[in-house]
Amino acid sequence: MNDQEQSLVSHLVELRNRLLRSVLLILVIFLSLFYFANDLYLILVKPLSSLMPEGGQMIATGIASPFLVPFKLTLVLAVFLSVPYLLHQVWAFISPGLYQHEKKFGIPLLLSSIVLFYSGIAFAYFVVLPLAFGFFTGVGPAGISIMPDITNILDFILKIFFAFGIAFEIPIATFLMVLSGITTVAALSEKRPYIFLGCFVVGMLVTPPDVISQTILAVPMWLLFETGVLASRLIKKPSDDQETEGSA
Repeated sequence: MNDQEQSLVSHLVELRNRLLRSVLLILVIFLSLFYFANDLYLILVKPLSSLMPEGGQMIATGIASPFLVPFKLTLVLAVFLSVPYLLHQVWAFISPGLYQHEKKFGIPLLLSSIVLFYSGIAFAYFVVLPLAFGFFTGVGPAGISIMPDITNILDFILKIFFAFGIAFEIPIATFLMVLSGITTVAALSEKRPYIFLGCFVVGMLVTPPDVISQTILAVPMWLLFETGVLASRLIKKPSDDQETEGSA
């Protein structure tokens, strides 16, 4: 009993230390970037500011918004930039409890998840935001000046970033479900029509209420799901090898 209690305490201490290191890194990145907070915000909203018609401008409706909006952006950016280290801490904490064949997939999956997460954000910034902002700024009635609030702009962009960053993890999630035995490639293939519909439902729920954003999220989700199914076909479980050896 004492050994179990000591083991639990040691795990909790390790978890605390890893959490503290993660928070410390986020704080260091935040303090390093905060001086450039206003410049970072201008870079973030460039897909909108470059499309605004003559006379259009961004405004701050809250007294503290000119300070709080760049502050929030810098904090979120610090978390986004810390993702590789955060995932590494998660992996280092859970890897001792994994089997050898599970560890074999760990590093490739970890690296792939980081690349896919940042790819989702890049896709959102360079493809989705210009299309969405181009649509919004072009459909207004004539004579209406566009003056979006900086807080609403930040919330809109962060929601898009988060949605696409998570959506681009679909291949990893699909691969892990097949690897763990939760489902099979054949079962996923049979459910394609439902998953296709589900992609549009998710797009409707996690993106702003417009058809453009929903469609631009749903279609990549579908393609990423197909990528995950394709990668899952490469899985060869150890039990298969053991059965083959036993029958021989």
